[in-house]
Amino acid sequence: MTLECINPNTLPTPQTYTQVVVATGSKLVFVSGQEPEDIDGKLVGPGDLATQARQVFANLGRALAAAGARPDQVAKITIYVVNYNRDECLPIIEEARQTLFGEHKPADVLLGVTSLSPGYLIEADAYAVID
Repeated sequence: MTLECINPNTLPTPQTYTQVVVATGSKLVFVSGQEPEDIDGKLVGPGDLATQARQVFANLGRALAAAGARPDQVAKITIYVVNYNRDECLPIIEEARQTLFGEHKPADVLLGVTSLSPGYLIEADAYAVID
C-alpha cells in the first residue's frame, strides 16, 4: 500500500492535512463514525470537547486495528463537530488527532453540525487503503 500526499503549488498548503491523497493498494477499509463512547457505549467527557476528541480518535485507532489497518494507511477522514468555532475547536481537535496520526496527514473534511446524539460534541469516520 502506498499513499502519495500532494499539496499542489496552486492551492494553499495546509498544516494539518493534505489537499490530495492518491492511494494504491488492494483492500479498502471504511470505518463508521466513531463517537466519544467507552467500551460499554457510555458517553465520555460530557460537555468537554478535548476529552471527547481524544476518545473519538482512540476509538478510530481501535477500529482501524480491528481491520488490520494502521493510522498511516488512512487516506481520508471526516470530522463532525457540534457548533464548530474554528478558533476554539480546531486546536483541541488537532491535538487529539495527532495522538492517532502523528505526522501523517490524511485528506480531511471538518464539518460544523448543529447536533449529533444528545451530549455528543464530535464524531469522525475514516477510509484506509491496505494490502
